[in-house]
Amino acid sequence: MTTIILNTRENQLKSIDRLLTIMDDLRAKCPWDKKQTLESLRHLTIEEVYELGDAILEGDMEEIKQELGDLLLHIIFYSKIGSETKNFDIGLVAESISDKLVDRHPHIYGDVVAEDEEAVKQNWEKLKLKEGKKSVLEGVPKSLPALVKASRIQEKVAGVGFDWEKTEDVKGKLLEELSELDQEVQLGNTDRIEEEFGDVMFSLINYARFLDVSPENALERTNKKFIKRFQFIEHQASRAGKTISDLSLNEMEHYWEMAKTN
Repeated sequence: MTTIILNTRENQLKSIDRLLTIMDDLRAKCPWDKKQTLESLRHLTIEEVYELGDAILEGDMEEIKQELGDLLLHIIFYSKIGSETKNFDIGLVAESISDKLVDRHPHIYGDVVAEDEEAVKQNWEKLKLKEGKKSVLEGVPKSLPALVKASRIQEKVAGVGFDWEKTEDVKGKLLEELSELDQEVQLGNTDRIEEEFGDVMFSLINYARFLDVSPENALERTNKKFIKRFQFIEHQASRAGKTISDLSLNEMEHYWEMAKTN
């Protein structure tokens, strides 16, 4: 196993300074980099975040390091563009988040007492309201995927005390929503089925929070497991000189069970 020698704080700052210098060079000399704007980088940044998420789920530390570098480049890039328009630079970006962290951690930098994680979360949401936000839900991006958005909504309202007291109550609500969905399925009302299905998913995501499970990670774990097993079936079909569509359902189920042991 390769031993990683971590940098001192001084060398870390030198590495950041080197990246800033490279960004200056690219912005001045590279035809592609010179053309980029905040808007043109946006979709690329979103892609980098997803790639980082994949690396984290895979537990690949080398890949995580590489993807963090890509994401850091984007932060430096945005900051460079901000400095050109005289709106902000990387220093102001760092100062802004530093100020926010100090302000929102009065249990560290002030005289507020927070005994556990839940108390910290509640303080965080209350402080954001004091900063002028009209709703605790203002910080939930509209463009978030629905699964992640539901999770963030529930975390935020729980932070100000709008929450269930016991896990059993959340499970009961989930079972209640499933029952209401079954009723609409029997009636065949398509619009109501969709609405009740959404309620079931929202309740299930809330239940995951009480079980201390990330619904996004859990679903992606199942996605990866399904892909692996289905591709095993495809491989077995290929070995038999067939395509997967040539297999009977019984053959597929047989290979599926085999895949579980591989």
